[in-house]
Amino acid sequence: MKLGVFTSGGDAPGMNAAIRAVVRSAYHHKYGVVAILSGYEGMLKGDYMPLDLRSVANLIHRGGTFIKTARSQDFLQAARRKDAFDKLKQEGIDALICIGGDGSFKGALALHEEQGMPVIGIPGTIDNDIYGTDHTIGFDTAVNTALEAIDRIRDTANSHSRLFIVEVMGRNSGYIAMDVGIAGGAQDIFIPEEANNIDACIQSLKDSRSRGKQYSILVSAEGQKPGRAYDLCEAIKKNTGIDAKVCILGHIQRGGSPSARDRVLASAMGAYAVDALSKGYQHHMAGVQNGQMTLIDLKEAISKRPRMRQDKLQLARILSV
Repeated sequence: MKLGVFTSGGDAPGMNAAIRAVVRSAYHHKYGVVAILSGYEGMLKGDYMPLDLRSVANLIHRGGTFIKTARSQDFLQAARRKDAFDKLKQEGIDALICIGGDGSFKGALALHEEQGMPVIGIPGTIDNDIYGTDHTIGFDTAVNTALEAIDRIRDTANSHSRLFIVEVMGRNSGYIAMDVGIAGGAQDIFIPEEANNIDACIQSLKDSRSRGKQYSILVSAEGQKPGRAYDLCEAIKKNTGIDAKVCILGHIQRGGSPSARDRVLASAMGAYAVDALSKGYQHHMAGVQNGQMTLIDLKEAISKRPRMRQDKLQLARILSV
């Protein structure tokens, strides 16, 4: 069997570790591996690169994805997906391993349903917003990167007795904000999964100031529109007179060397994906649930949304004083 592996959508720390695991596991099964460069764009162009053990050496610690990634509008068209399939068959590729998020998985599932191409997904996204797996590749590293920034901001907030609003990534998902907020001791956390309770936040700030607390940190997911943190800043200043400072962390959360946890997770998922193809699975995603590797039907993975854990929400409420 000859496998095609590609990364698609936003990059995530640990993608290279997953590619490395795919190649090494394929070697164990005596399969060939070809990298499809720049995701679906490379698939449409027939942009391939053979991978062997040497090509993935000294790779496990590197952030990003060395086979590049991209988003493709052309691949949304069924006719163009047929063109991509024809190029895959010309290359002799028998099955695909897609490393990405739900948008990437939708394209992979469409290719399977329309053309019969076997495909296994590996969830690689810092947002941790894929149904069927407790963790996605890159999430742990992104949380630790944001947490390190908040720890540094705390020093300045304390020195100047200031309020800081730190905006982290998560347009549709508050998982980074929730974990970073709890780990960073944030006074309040704002996530897309819950309606903003500005009044409660303002009252909490007033209460803490009356107790003598001179500085605070709020953590906000970026939300559905630009300026979420700045909107909070304006509302707080209008109602309390406190001049908050906004710090938007942005894309630094995507880069950097993956954490040990992400390297282990990516390695396990890469190997598990190859093993799944060897056993005949054709439209599934490798995931981890309660510490155990598992397979989820791709249709289920992309049709459902993971729910924010209620115990974390409750913990954040208790600690946000």
